Amino acid sequence: MKDKGIRLQKFMAMSGVASRRASEDLIKEGKVQVNGRVVTEMGVIVVPGKDKVKVDGVNIRPESNKVYIVLNKPVGIVTSVKDEKGRAVVTDLIEEVDERIYPVGRLDADTSGLILLTNDGELAYKLTHPSKMVYKRYIAIVEGVPNKGELERLRKGIRLEGRMTAPAKVKILKNFDEDSILDIQIHEGRNRQVKKMCEKINHPVKKLKRISFGEIELGGLEPGNWRYLNDEELDYIKSL
Repeated sequence: MKDKGIRLQKFMAMSGVASRRASEDLIKEGKVQVNGRVVTEMGVIVVPGKDKVKVDGVNIRPESNKVYIVLNKPVGIVTSVKDEKGRAVVTDLIEEVDERIYPVGRLDADTSGLILLTNDGELAYKLTHPSKMVYKRYIAIVEGVPNKGELERLRKGIRLEGRMTAPAKVKILKNFDEDSILDIQIHEGRNRQVKKMCEKINHPVKKLKRISFGEIELGGLEPGNWRYLNDEELDYIKSL
């Protein structure tokens, strides 16, 4: 019987290296070897337990113990497992965890709030795939007070970089003299999406925090602290 192979980027995600998408970037950058040969093209198939895979010169293998963590990322921390500029990254805040974990999706360095970290590549893929429509909820302090028409533009979708955003759920939580607090929910994961959407309606974001990812909520978790997902949260994400 022929050994069953899987795509290299999926093998890397199962090994806790990075998400599938980030693993593809590592492959393109020439940082991955299969059986001693540098691989830079997509579509390579590997057989777990048979083929030897290295990332940055380190042997990797699928993690048997799956880990699921929620972190309250402070401003200034980079959403990555490694930063070429030497800045602090989210995994620096996770202590006493032996498994190689990586963030699911991204938050800008100047955005705070909920980040999920795991070594479960399949789960990370499901949580970020557009077809699952997993909403992320943000609290944004923006300049000025959006009017009804501007809010409706966000709700219907805004053209960013040549294509429309999916409809967002938006409401004003509080108004001040010079700014306001918005509750914004989106299920896409485009780069700096909330900030770009608010800029499009001429109300730039002054401060942004993510407070939930699907049914997983930040709650009272203090900035810089983390916890394991509870049973209810695990049931939810696995039901996806």
